[in-house]
Amino acid sequence: MDKQIFYGNHFIDEKDIIAVTRALRGEKITQGKEVLKFEQNLKFFFGSKYASVVSSGTAALHLSILSLDLKKKDLVITSPISFLASANCVEYTGGQIDFSDICPNTYNLDPNKLEDKLKRKKNIKAVIAIDYAGHPSNWKDLNFLKKKYNFYLINDNCHSLGSKYKNNQKYAVKYADIVTQSFHPVKHITTGEGGAVITNNLKIFQKIQSYKNHGIERTMNNYKKYGMWFYKMSNLGYNYRISDINCALGNSQLSKVNNFIKRRREIAKIYFDFFKDNINLKLPLENKEIYHSYHLFPLLVNFQNFKISKKKLFIELARKKINLQVHYIPIHLQPYYKRKYKFKLGDFPVAENFYKQEISLPIYKNLTNRNILWISKQIKKLLL
Repeated sequence: MDKQIFYGNHFIDEKDIIAVTRALRGEKITQGKEVLKFEQNLKFFFGSKYASVVSSGTAALHLSILSLDLKKKDLVITSPISFLASANCVEYTGGQIDFSDICPNTYNLDPNKLEDKLKRKKNIKAVIAIDYAGHPSNWKDLNFLKKKYNFYLINDNCHSLGSKYKNNQKYAVKYADIVTQSFHPVKHITTGEGGAVITNNLKIFQKIQSYKNHGIERTMNNYKKYGMWFYKMSNLGYNYRISDINCALGNSQLSKVNNFIKRRREIAKIYFDFFKDNINLKLPLENKEIYHSYHLFPLLVNFQNFKISKKKLFIELARKKINLQVHYIPIHLQPYYKRKYKFKLGDFPVAENFYKQEISLPIYKNLTNRNILWISKQIKKLLL
């Protein structure tokens, strides 16, 4: 194998390059037409009333939590199996974070375990549910709990652009108050770096628009009263804007998203066919009501029944230029969260056991069938 293979990779074609070049030659390369066009395209894609594009998926999560006006004792619950940003966004705002364990089959929040926590905890302001790897959460049950216990429901949808829940690609805003997206290069589509907040709630949208632009508010009434230059800053905000250059790439990429997902599903099928007969390997689940978009292909390996450790498997595959990844180290086991909240090993056993076994296989648009079979054979050979 001549080139390094990673778990994920972007795909850029000539149409993307032309789109970015056109944006560079435009009148504005920030706060211009491509930004507005990308927001319109996202609204159509998600079936939402509002969309605000921002500089990253982390910025989208931070702004989402900011828009809820958390107080110091307010609690937000999320999954321990996610990237750090899903929890860090709460820490940025001064709220309190807690976790709830995952379902052993979908790897998303387990609604039953979540309700057990909701019964015991007070001051729960929001729940952030992750559609892990591209498999939507049990949104019907999560939405039921939202209404029963009166909290905001956020869909960290960064893995799941183009997935379907109950045969509906526009499911996210139907069940959640806020939906966040990331357009990092390993996601389904990329803007280089970038993200978005999607919602049907006007007040939340208005807050996000202000917070992402330094907290600045501009109104026609103030223009008439003070002058066209006038603005005011009522709240402390941030510079979380994204450029037209990024959004031009996003618009071009979004037009191809269904093709990208189709290819990911083809790759997943090859992995399924190759590994399906090994009882010591657990393949991803795709429920009947789900259309999985496979941002990740998480393979669970029962390493106790093999002669090789997870660490050694990664080393040996890296020597063959196959670079796997693990998604994720449980957030509650990170030193910061252990130190601040006294989390410990054993607090969320399903998530911890998942971490011990999970490896993420390469899956992206321009990965060839030949490479996929070669990767699969190398893994199988090492697991003998």
